[in-house]
Amino acid sequence: MKTVRKTIDVLNHGVKPVGRFDPQRVDATTEADIATHKSLDDADAMLDAAKFARRVRRRLGFSQAEFAERINVSLDTIRNWEQGKRSPTGAAKALLKVLDKAPEAALAALH
Repeated sequence: MKTVRKTIDVLNHGVKPVGRFDPQRVDATTEADIATHKSLDDADAMLDAAKFARRVRRRLGFSQAEFAERINVSLDTIRNWEQGKRSPTGAAKALLKVLDKAPEAALAALH
């Protein structure tokens, strides 16, 4: 791997250093723009949670119905998680993490 070093002259106002923000663009950002970006970020996070829930279930080799029964939640809840309509929170999120890291122990503790 090659390391590249770059010197940035902060006194030279004609060149924007990498990583700096554009104050005109920030000033032009409206509350509606911020709300739109927030909703897009939230949607991306929901999809990540959906992928995680689906991955955990598939790694365990369960159908949605079997998984719902084993972790004692409704089938609709599993479907909503995997479709990104809802996101697991609190204890359900913690349970999915434990099932991902130590599936045998988690399943044994549940039954």
